[in-house]
Amino acid sequence: PMELCLSRAVLPAHVGARGTLSAGPLLRWMDTAACLAAEKHAGVSCVAASMDDIQLEEAARVGQTITIKAKVNRAFRTSMEVGIKVTVQDVLTNVENIVCVAYATYVAKPVGARKAELEPVKLLSAEDHLEHSLAIERRRIRLGYFQVFQNLMQETNKEGDCYTFEEEGAVSTEFTRVQSIELVLPPHANHRGNTFGGQIMAWMETVASISASRLCRSYPVLKSVNMFKFWGPSFVGDRLVFRAIVNNTFHNSVEVGVRVEAYDCEEWFKDQPRHINSAFLIFSAVNDKGELIPFPRVRP
Repeated sequence: PMELCLSRAVLPAHVGARGTLSAGPLLRWMDTAACLAAEKHAGVSCVAASMDDIQLEEAARVGQTITIKAKVNRAFRTSMEVGIKVTVQDVLTNVENIVCVAYATYVAKPVGARKAELEPVKLLSAEDHLEHSLAIERRRIRLGYFQVFQNLMQETNKEGDCYTFEEEGAVSTEFTRVQSIELVLPPHANHRGNTFGGQIMAWMETVASISASRLCRSYPVLKSVNMFKFWGPSFVGDRLVFRAIVNNTFHNSVEVGVRVEAYDCEEWFKDQPRHINSAFLIFSAVNDKGELIPFPRVRP
């Protein structure tokens, strides 16, 4: 499969309070590269369906170069897995480090009544063959993962358990509840008017970061994005409502859950939201010496 490569210089506008590349721009760039790779293979417009857990290993700073390589590992009937590898290179030392490796699923969306029938991926190397074989296993695990999670949620709802935490000093998660509203404008969407998945991920990271910051006297650092899946599309003109809250803390890290709902003008008036996306974001926080800051225990 042809590998698509994008390079971006990290500029002051891309960094956060600590001088390192913010997760928002990075997630947008990853989505752009992966979508271009998917559309090159499919020959039609493609939209993001999900992204496997993203583990961020390395931070980038102003003046460094981010390189994103994306290629289709395997095509199914209407969807395909795209492998994404992100590296950061220091232009002065020429040292290159891996920022993250991720796998995304994209769905072909032909115009009109035409049905998508994706061509098989042409395998040219031993690495291509390996990724092609692993893609079917990752797909099986991916589908099973979501099913197990949904079953657990249903069982918990049926039980109706009321959990109480009386731990001294625990902070109520209500204190971490954050809501944000964004209007989808043409720069936020692709050529068919669908909101870029990477843009939604960037907005989610912003609201989740604010939620996590309520528990630490520092700027949270995103470490991973888990179970990122699209349940439906959104379009130019939609209002997107982002709701975030801390689910739990684990001494040096915190999990924030984010739910995204979309409204067109009529749905906004009638208060009839469309649930389009959910994800769990894991943050850590460090002090000025680079030492991890412990998070307090929370009370749901």
